[in-house]
Amino acid sequence: MNSTPGILHPYNGVASSENLGKLDVINKVKRNQIEKSHILMWPLLAVFLSACAVPTENDAASTQTTGDVPAEVKKDEYGRPDLNGIWQAMGSAHWDLEAHAARKGPVVSMGALGAISAGMSVVEGGEIPYQPWARQQQKKNLANWPALDPAVKCFMPGIPRATYMPFPFQIVQGKEHILLSYEFASATRMVYMNRPDFEHPFEAWMGHSRGRWEGDTLVIDVTSHVADTWFDTSGNFHSEDLKVEERFTRISENTLQYEATVEDPKVFTRPWKIRLPLYRRLEPNAQILEFKCVEFAEELMYGHLIKRAEDG
Repeated sequence: MNSTPGILHPYNGVASSENLGKLDVINKVKRNQIEKSHILMWPLLAVFLSACAVPTENDAASTQTTGDVPAEVKKDEYGRPDLNGIWQAMGSAHWDLEAHAARKGPVVSMGALGAISAGMSVVEGGEIPYQPWARQQQKKNLANWPALDPAVKCFMPGIPRATYMPFPFQIVQGKEHILLSYEFASATRMVYMNRPDFEHPFEAWMGHSRGRWEGDTLVIDVTSHVADTWFDTSGNFHSEDLKVEERFTRISENTLQYEATVEDPKVFTRPWKIRLPLYRRLEPNAQILEFKCVEFAEELMYGHLIKRAEDG
């Protein structure tokens, strides 16, 4: 018996010559319809496969040259790229700069909502080039990070960490100075433009920032760091010899490319770089709000003293 889908077959009775003739005519019509539908399907299938094709290197190069980079970057009144605005990083670099799987968070009662999300590395080459002793120290830091991370206690996060925390920051751009104001801990820093010899007299939590323009890129050299800040919650750390070169490049109307080259010969075998995008906050009422985190850390830091005073 013919098993072609949609073709009629005689069954449950005597197949007369008249009935078989009628079925033969009907089946011929249906076969023609099926064949025509197959013919029409091939062009549609070709379009679908073309849309799903993996891009070649030439395709990728073409996409890069015709991407969202604006023909002309908006300039400020001094002819420099206008970086003014409120910006924020996405992703999970604030948890760990290196690639990491999702893991349980420090507050068990929060369950899935308190878990740490997975993330890809933002480090060029994938891994931070620690000296052997320093990698072991980083692992010890990670094992007890809620107790050791200075940011948990509301200390200022330092540079570059402040840039990719899950809090917005604002750039206020002038000719001689650029102000960066961060929501976390209400931290701020002043970038002194075109003053390469202006040294800071002591170390500071947010370092000492001196800036310059290289074409359309804002370059900031940050020195005079305290040794207590971390790069993330995974215990990635540095010494007081840390030097950071930041690069802010406007790649579209609402996107900055952020790069930071880290150098610290006491801890790392060589300089290394992170790269990630920053996005403009587009809400019409976007602003830096108050986040005085001291009140959220008081019980953590001084709860035992408060309890002792209450019991006494």
